[in-house]
Amino acid sequence: MPSRDDHSQGRIANFKFKNRHEEAKIRRNALSVELRKAKKDDQLLKRRNLDISNQEVSDLSNKADVSLTSALSINEIINHVKSSDETLQLMAIQACRKLLSREKNPPINDIIEGGIVPCFIELLDNNLNIPLQFEVTWVLTNIASGTSVQTQNVIKHGAIPKLVNLLKSSSPIVAEQAVWALGNIAGDGPYARDLVLGHDALPLLLELIKPDTSVTFMRNIVWTLSNLCRNKNPPPPFELIKPVLPIFNRLLSYTDRDVLADTCWALSYLTDGSNDKIQAVLETGIIPKLVEMLTLQEGIILTPALRTVGNIVTGDDAQTDAVIHAGGLSHLGALLRFPRANIVKEAAWAISNIMAGNEDQIQSAIDAGLLSPLIKVLQFGDYKSQKEAAWAITNLTTGGTIQHLSQLVGAGVLPPFCNLLESKDWNVIIVVLDGLTNILHAAEKIEQEERLAIMIEEAGGLDKIEVLQHHSNEQVYQKSMAIIDAFFSQKDTEETLTFEVKGNSDGQIEFNVTEDSSANKYNF
Repeated sequence: MPSRDDHSQGRIANFKFKNRHEEAKIRRNALSVELRKAKKDDQLLKRRNLDISNQEVSDLSNKADVSLTSALSINEIINHVKSSDETLQLMAIQACRKLLSREKNPPINDIIEGGIVPCFIELLDNNLNIPLQFEVTWVLTNIASGTSVQTQNVIKHGAIPKLVNLLKSSSPIVAEQAVWALGNIAGDGPYARDLVLGHDALPLLLELIKPDTSVTFMRNIVWTLSNLCRNKNPPPPFELIKPVLPIFNRLLSYTDRDVLADTCWALSYLTDGSNDKIQAVLETGIIPKLVEMLTLQEGIILTPALRTVGNIVTGDDAQTDAVIHAGGLSHLGALLRFPRANIVKEAAWAISNIMAGNEDQIQSAIDAGLLSPLIKVLQFGDYKSQKEAAWAITNLTTGGTIQHLSQLVGAGVLPPFCNLLESKDWNVIIVVLDGLTNILHAAEKIEQEERLAIMIEEAGGLDKIEVLQHHSNEQVYQKSMAIIDAFFSQKDTEETLTFEVKGNSDGQIEFNVTEDSSANKYNF
């Protein structure tokens, strides 16, 4: 997978104007991989059913002798499952379910090696024995919750079409358990996911979403739907997935936190792709609800909602504007002050893509008061958040006007920005060097590069840039040498230029330049 740290073709800071879409995709892909490593924040791929307290399950369990099921060995389970006696089969399957539902070290491999998975799958067709059908489905759910090899064992014996058929079961708990089993299978990866989709599971899943669907059933349905949207190498066939988008829009009005979280995860997967997919999501009218979720304090919902919004603003300008017009900027600014570093990082990443936009979008970000919290992240944030904030600053310096850069400098960006030149990560150093180069070139256009050079020197930047001329990375020393040569080389100190720095009424910096008898004022 390409890395955001891949500078083999040089840094393209203004990726909204040049290779913006590809650059955004590279950065989005790499960040998604990084964020998925935070397991506590991410959605579970597979889940075992450990709940043996459900009353309906207890009612079904009464069909067999509970004391006997608890005493059966694995060999007895295997023998009884292969029996033609349905009473023995039910007792054995319930015993198997209990073994596979224990929290630690369930004997999934022992059951597979006993050769009874094909028997379980055959029993799925037994519509006349609902208790047996339910127990078998539960067993397969827990086998499919294991490793990929264990899940594939369920797949290769033909479980998927039979489980899909059970979505139409007259028994709600059988249908719900089938949903769960299919969710575990779909969570195994793109191949298994596409097999489930290929057996037309999605329309049947959507039919199960009704006003009277229980909360627990709804949670399982939405979680399974999110797994059908998940993974991107390759992504799911979008035409098969597209019918779920209006449903997700409706589900964002649901009150249950788990349903909301899994809906947002699904949307984050679907927006992590091309602009036409982002557009299809936007056309459901989902943006206002998503943006409003950025005000929530619960990480379980906030994390996927923020990631979805971040993906959307990597799209084209109109897609980015949809987030801006829904009030997203102020919420993102507030999230730069969030107590969890991971949220701050994702908010800064989203803002960096907005700052890579057009001049109006940059102006909107400035008007929303994002400069001050961004600079505070540069100064006080954890390293990963600082890195994203540095991208945001450099993107602004690339696509912004001279007035925008004046406001940025006036907000005090130079000291914390220059401090990042001491980073151990050469990629961050390059981002900062590019940003400083952009600011100096902007100053040069209004003949104030010397004043900016003095300010960078006073911020400690010059000393750090001089040290970087000896950096082991070729790009770092070339960029640092270029800045020194262009803006800090020895010049005639007898020039008749004098500089005065003062604050104006807007708190910005004014540079008054007097040359000979003529006076020109520039609001840099």
